[in-house]
Amino acid sequence: MTSMQTILKKLPSDLDQDRLPKHVAVIMDGNGRWAKSRGLPRIVGHRQGVEALKNLLRCCDDWGIKALTAYAFSTENWGRPLEEVEFLMALFERVLMRELREMMAENVRIQFVGNLVALPQSLQSQIQRSMNQTKENKGIQFTVATNYGGRQEILQATRAIATQVQQGQLQPEEIDEALFSRHLYTANVCDPDLLIRTSGEMRLSNFLLWQMAYAELYITDTYWPDFDRTQFHQALSSYQQRDRRFGKVKK
Repeated sequence: MTSMQTILKKLPSDLDQDRLPKHVAVIMDGNGRWAKSRGLPRIVGHRQGVEALKNLLRCCDDWGIKALTAYAFSTENWGRPLEEVEFLMALFERVLMRELREMMAENVRIQFVGNLVALPQSLQSQIQRSMNQTKENKGIQFTVATNYGGRQEILQATRAIATQVQQGQLQPEEIDEALFSRHLYTANVCDPDLLIRTSGEMRLSNFLLWQMAYAELYITDTYWPDFDRTQFHQALSSYQQRDRRFGKVKK
């Protein structure tokens, strides 16, 4: 950790603790381009991206942010080269095995959301082990979206609700936003207040489409492996300058 990062271990004085986002979501874009710009294989960028995510998780915990959700692997990412996909699956598993003890020590509660049954069996087992062991922890809620797609999530929620109506367990007029949200993968965590996307891309990429209805968006040209506490400070400063009206007009 650099001297500047050490200084930023505490919440920067220009940020208002009472106006921090409760839940931050990140689209971690640019690992491959970060590596390419340095003449390195893409897999090196993914390894460095894991370190950036670990650092952001600790930063959120240090600064009092209650929830962090990271877009680790989308349903569309299966279209990447087979070698890269296999590396990512193995990387996820190794990181979970290596970091579980530290997550326990730091009181992190981890959950995975997405179509997990399509993942390699050994990774599924490690995911379940990590969730089981950390479920009673009271610290930051860390959600990892893996084999996740927002449209697919909405479809599975719709099918589940339609089945309940068909079976007479639910009346159509009982369906509201709160009920629908309870059928999403993220039922146990509040919607994100802030979405950060790195590498300058300006789209949601099928990420938390329902949950992002009123999230503030922050786009940075920085590649994900270079996203550090200084960059996060800038994102939070921008967030605190926003006027969040939620469609209303202030009198």
